[in-house]
Amino acid sequence: MLKEDLTVHVDGKPVYNISFNNSYDNLPNSIVELGFSGKKICIVSETNVASIFLDAILVLFNNSGVFNKVTSFVFNAGEENKNLDVVRQLYEKLIIEKFDRNDLLIALGGGVTGDLTGFAAATYLRGIDFVQVPTSLLSQVDSSIGGKTGVDFASYKNMVGAFHMPILVYMNQNSLKSLDKRQFVSGMGEVIKHGLILDKGYYIWLKENYEAINTYNYETLCELVFRSCRIKRMVVEEDPTEKGKRALLNFGHTLGHALEKYMNFNLLHGECVLIGSILASLISYNKGKIDEEILEDIIKSIKAYDIPVLPDEIDIDKIIEYTKNDKKVTGDKIKFILLNDIGDAYIDMDVTSEDMKKAFMEYMDKYN
Repeated sequence: MLKEDLTVHVDGKPVYNISFNNSYDNLPNSIVELGFSGKKICIVSETNVASIFLDAILVLFNNSGVFNKVTSFVFNAGEENKNLDVVRQLYEKLIIEKFDRNDLLIALGGGVTGDLTGFAAATYLRGIDFVQVPTSLLSQVDSSIGGKTGVDFASYKNMVGAFHMPILVYMNQNSLKSLDKRQFVSGMGEVIKHGLILDKGYYIWLKENYEAINTYNYETLCELVFRSCRIKRMVVEEDPTEKGKRALLNFGHTLGHALEKYMNFNLLHGECVLIGSILASLISYNKGKIDEEILEDIIKSIKAYDIPVLPDEIDIDKIIEYTKNDKKVTGDKIKFILLNDIGDAYIDMDVTSEDMKKAFMEYMDKYN
């Protein structure tokens, strides 16, 4: 059974809905209800997602007959294409098609598409509206919600960005059936993170429902997406521009981002977050914050999914050096997220390079 919409508020005022659906049939009508009759629509997607969903969605929009123009922009799939060159191409498309501030962008795809489209929407003509239509597990549970947009710069992840809220997040949960196993596991990186940082009950539920989750049981996945969205909404409402509590969502991301860069983006973002979450848990254990039983439980829960094996000759020092270029660095200190317990994360500004190296060496020795 589909869940009721979740409304995201900022400063106590409703800003947009997260809408749960089992098809794209109602997407054009949802756009009309937001006041875009007679406006131009540009659907932004990447090659893999576009090959599955774009044509059918374009037919739905064109058959509605209520929009001035419906066009699309498709870029090559992959994190390596989340950059300013592709944004420039999108700007050019919008200029040629005479898009103005009253028109709309739709991000159809995963986290890369949502980040890139949101950044273009935030900066084109100093800001136009956009809608998130997330198709991956990772984007449905995390990146489509909250208005963080950005692109990579010279392989430094998300170094150029803006906060720009969507006006709607429209989810077709049947789209999850199109995911391959790696993309699914990547999404679980953000799902497990939600339980680890803020909701022990959710973490326990994920363990109890492992078989149903791992076999893509539809009802279980609907519940999983809804619960993760509810957690993300709570954090975003409390801290919309990441001044405080929202930083907790970066659990597993500091070393995860550095590993992603070191591996030249050949590992998926969520795969690196899963490994980064184990590393952050090891640092938490080494600092005496969690005990061995909790540590082993976390590692077992993450390793239940098919996370990649890192090469034996990995350069740990190089990965740690990459963390110095992370956007979470303040002065010469890194804003690291650690655990006091499952469901109880905190910000630690005193994690050293030695702490990271020790955890990485332990990971490679015992858990890789």
